[in-house]
Amino acid sequence: MTSNLLRMSELAERSGVSAATVKHYLREGLLGSSQEIVRTSRNMAYYPPEFVHRIQLIKRLQEERFMPLRVIRDVLAEGSERAERLVELEDRILDRAIAARESGRVARAEVLQTYDVSSNVLDRLEELGVLTRGGRGYDRDDLAIIEAISRFRAGGYEQAIGFTVYDTLRYRDALAPLVEEEVRVLVGRLAGTVEVDRAVEMISAGAEPLRELIGAMHSKLLLAALRRARHRPQ
Repeated sequence: MTSNLLRMSELAERSGVSAATVKHYLREGLLGSSQEIVRTSRNMAYYPPEFVHRIQLIKRLQEERFMPLRVIRDVLAEGSERAERLVELEDRILDRAIAARESGRVARAEVLQTYDVSSNVLDRLEELGVLTRGGRGYDRDDLAIIEAISRFRAGGYEQAIGFTVYDTLRYRDALAPLVEEEVRVLVGRLAGTVEVDRAVEMISAGAEPLRELIGAMHSKLLLAALRRARHRPQ
């Protein structure tokens, strides 16, 4: 009855984790139904070989996706295959994004010559994590941020009247939860319903319209806020 099953020590060894980690996953309900476990005594149990792959997937979601166990439990509730498709889709999207950015990086020296920004401004933006300069310079999103700041300064948004690089944090902090939700919805809807290659193409094609959508909605909200301010009692 237990010839194809694994003892705890065997399960831990094949999975590449400690026995304590396996027991923790079991307590958290991450390894499926307890009916799959064969208990021969109070202190002895045998586990199906399928648990090895499931444990490895959980560890991957923890270490590569930084998912908390409660989120992993919800993902796995829809089946291990769906979880694997989610990971595959995210990997493909990330690989394409990295390749596109690495091929178009611009050196810091060239940026300083092209845009009306100081070395000090670039230093501060890097320290804040707004810019992420690689070994070969800035990627296209970094360049768009630098150009925007240069245009702000040209339009009169100067430090002397209170506008600093720290204002970028307001937008980054506001966008961060929106982006997290966007990834969750996009990947959740596309994984398993659309082929991975097609899903990657759709997300890539939607990047520019999304920027336009966010820009247009921001303009409408800004105008509405200014109108409310004008009619606010003094």
